[in-house]
Amino acid sequence: MKSKRTYVDASVLIAAFRGEEKVMERALKVVEDPNRTLVVSNYLRLEVLPKPTFHGMQEELEFMKNILDNAADNVSTSDKLTKTALNLASQYDMTPIDALHVAAAVVAKVDELVTMEKPTKPMCRVTDIPVVSIHSDAEATR
Repeated sequence: MKSKRTYVDASVLIAAFRGEEKVMERALKVVEDPNRTLVVSNYLRLEVLPKPTFHGMQEELEFMKNILDNAADNVSTSDKLTKTALNLASQYDMTPIDALHVAAAVVAKVDELVTMEKPTKPMCRVTDIPVVSIHSDAEATR
């Protein structure tokens, strides 16, 4: 079985480390799935590394670095990614950081983007790639 190339946004990694029990379980199920190949980006690094670094939260920092450093692919910033993000943000009324995450996933040609965002959020309306919300138990079982 071919592994599913999966881009996770910051909400999934943060939930995997410090979410409430059920939320953490849903996030870890994605992050630790042996049938997934994780794809990350410099924007994901920017979202999950500075706070634990600044506040000396070593365990969280090591958790995040381990996932980021062992990802199959890291999407760097580029003019193409920025242009894609600008188009996505304008089309779907997304926040800039969400647009950058979706654009990174699009540029990397992932099989899906997984988020903890509610399915009603603009990010989840994108049609350029499959976006899966694991915000609740019902969505997580899809």
